[in-house]
Amino acid sequence: MIIKAGNIKKGSYVLFKGSPHLVTKADFISPGKGSAFMRAKLRSVKNGNTQEFTYKSVEPVEEIEVQTQKMQFLYNDGESAVFMNGQTYDQVEIPLALIGQKAQLLNPEIQVHVLFYEDVAIDVSLPPKITLKVVEAEEAVAGNTMGTARKIVTTETGFQVSAPIFVKEGEFIIIDTESMSYDSRSNK
Repeated sequence: MIIKAGNIKKGSYVLFKGSPHLVTKADFISPGKGSAFMRAKLRSVKNGNTQEFTYKSVEPVEEIEVQTQKMQFLYNDGESAVFMNGQTYDQVEIPLALIGQKAQLLNPEIQVHVLFYEDVAIDVSLPPKITLKVVEAEEAVAGNTMGTARKIVTTETGFQVSAPIFVKEGEFIIIDTESMSYDSRSNK
């Protein structure tokens, strides 16, 4: 579907130089003099490389449609993450380079949406918040309260995050998947 570059939004997929790209940032700039333009940061879904590109606001851009399937994360083999469709039991591999930092949040119980373009898996969409178990947490040090008292904790997936000092080993915490940061403690 052809759209004007001024209508590009963060999170949409576009064809750039014949290859599908995810728009990770889009800034519409309207200078006082001259025509408006859109500065977009694009991430290739084939190799994960990121680049910035500037479009004139009226320039045509091809937005691509991606299909989504709800799938369960199975395992990580060091190079790829493997997901399974719960109804058909089809398995799909996605290179970790395409998933990026989000791969650190994947645990075997998590249900995600896998995005497909022309029947090839290109990305993973995580839920907004996920719950992970803390497997390692330093003991809180009394008097360490200059500003907000925080410490680094390690989750069951190996992900390390800064959390408040009251978080202990064995507890469950909620992680915000957009900012990759501690959100709150879980009642799990």
